[in-house]
Amino acid sequence: MTEPHTTTEPRRTTARPGGNERHGRNEGLDGNEGQVRSEGWEEGAPRARRYEVVVVGGGAAGLSGALTLARARRSVLVIDSGRPRNAPASHIHNYLGREGTDPARLLALGREEATSYGAEILAGEVVTAERLPAGGGFRVVLADGTAVEADRLLVTTGLVDELPSVRGLAERWGRDVLHCPYCHGWEVRDQPVGVLATGPLAVHQALMWRQWSDDVTLFLHTGPHPTDEEYERLAARGVAVVEGEVVALEVTGDHLTGVTLAGGRVIPRTALVAGPRFTARADFLQGLGLDAADQEMAGEVIGATVPSDASGATSVPGVWVAGNVTGMAETVIGAAAAAVRAASALNADLIAEETDRAVAERGALAPSA
Repeated sequence: MTEPHTTTEPRRTTARPGGNERHGRNEGLDGNEGQVRSEGWEEGAPRARRYEVVVVGGGAAGLSGALTLARARRSVLVIDSGRPRNAPASHIHNYLGREGTDPARLLALGREEATSYGAEILAGEVVTAERLPAGGGFRVVLADGTAVEADRLLVTTGLVDELPSVRGLAERWGRDVLHCPYCHGWEVRDQPVGVLATGPLAVHQALMWRQWSDDVTLFLHTGPHPTDEEYERLAARGVAVVEGEVVALEVTGDHLTGVTLAGGRVIPRTALVAGPRFTARADFLQGLGLDAADQEMAGEVIGATVPSDASGATSVPGVWVAGNVTGMAETVIGAAAAAVRAASALNADLIAEETDRAVAERGALAPSA
């Protein structure tokens, strides 16, 4: 479970001394709650407020990118849909210095840090993004009709976990129905763990989870039968294999207690591993000609992400991505680090553009020979 998003009312804070003095260019924001006000965009239409960077997505990646850019003295708006992917999780793990932190607490700290340097946070969902004419940057529109403009976009919207259709599974997701052993393995160590097979990676998952428990059962469910070699490897590690479709989960006292097969047999388990399909939250980028691309592993499509280079730059100039929207395997700390890299590259791109413009202006003012 990675990359949380926030559920907070938008707000504005004053930049700390020595922080983002450019913050003053966005005086169209309400002083108390940070809402964008509409003013004359053109005759008969509202004008969108302008930022150097709009960050779409207010999770660990988005806030890390916003913090980096605000400290680079850029005017930054973070638009947060308030739909955290890891809302069911109670703690974040493998985040150095914040091990075991509540995801909501991490975001609260991140918002405080980003806004202290002048970044703005606005609650809302972006539904469209479009390029403005004549190299004028971008315009993003929220579901409520609010519009803002930006010189650059940093997209950190994460992804959606499309879960297997098993009664009771979705309700336990992030609690005792799990995916990532590095996120949750320690918490279920030495417990009876089940692995729900829905594709060719199930054997790999079962062998992986064997590191955390010596009581692992692979439920073949709708997945393929293991090969003879895979059966041998599972047997060597003491992983049981159960045929038949899983139809429901048994829950007692708000804890998973078992897995029910189609024939009615219940096999006791206190944790179940399920492999979802990972789908990037990126539909709003289609107006820019930017689509998510299928990602495969072992010949199986496991999800779709927005392609980018190592810095997070996409095929659309001026648009960067970071976190799970482009890298489905990123943990929270990895998503945050990726956003710092993307923000640095984005800032460098702005600097190059501003320098080119300054050179052109200087040349235009120089006296002719």
